[in-house]
Order: sequence, then C-alpha cells, then structure tokens
Amino acid sequence: MARSKFPVEVLTPEGEVFSDEVEMLSTRTVVGSIGVLAHHEPVLARLEPTELRLYRSDSEIVRFAQAEGYLQFAENRALVLVEEAIAPDELDRATLESKLAEARAALERAEEGTEQRARAERDLRRYEAFLSVGH
Repeated sequence: MARSKFPVEVLTPEGEVFSDEVEMLSTRTVVGSIGVLAHHEPVLARLEPTELRLYRSDSEIVRFAQAEGYLQFAENRALVLVEEAIAPDELDRATLESKLAEARAALERAEEGTEQRARAERDLRRYEAFLSVGH
C-alpha cells in the first residue's frame, strides 16, 4: 500500500547527498531507532552512526552509512544533517578497517575524560557502523 510522501534532504559539510520525496525515513538516534512517516510530529534528534534508509517505496530503498548528526522533522519535511553519508557501494572496507584500527589505538592511548578519548570513541562507533552497512 502506497503511503504519503514527504521531502527529505540529507546534508553533509561537503554538500547535499540526497534530496527527494520518500514514504519513510529510518535511522537511529541517541535514544533508539526511529522511523518517520509523512505528517509525523515535529522532532529534533541527535543521530548516532548507523544505516540511514530512505524508502521511496516498499521496494526502492536508498541506503547510506550515516555518521553522527541531527534529524529535524517539521512542517512535513525532514532534514538530516550529518558529518558523513556514504552510499554502501562507495565504502572502502580496507580503508574503514584501517581507520577502525587507528581509532582503537587512539582509544587505548587516550586518558579518561579527555577530548582525545571522546573523539576516539566517536570514531570507533562511526567506523564500526560503516563496516556493518558495507557488508
């Protein structure tokens, strides 16, 4: 059954990576997974690295490896602002595994409560999520 569509924009610091109408958006916030349909209540949420799914229809799904960022839904429009959004076929597994190893090493070196530790933890979550999307 077709659902009502709503516009979604996905933006990164490098620019727009997606702009189209979809039936549903699925992602993960810091408090759990969320699915957004047309006419959803307004929401502003902080996003965790995960797989972002944009459903043009039940059979056509646009997928991205999504980094941390924000989701805003208001006036029947969604805006996804994230550090990175990469199509699964553009993910380089070897590079991601190397970056994951670097993040683990940085985490081991960083002292508790420091900015370096927070950055290493964030990078670790991002690269683990990206690798899970890419398989």
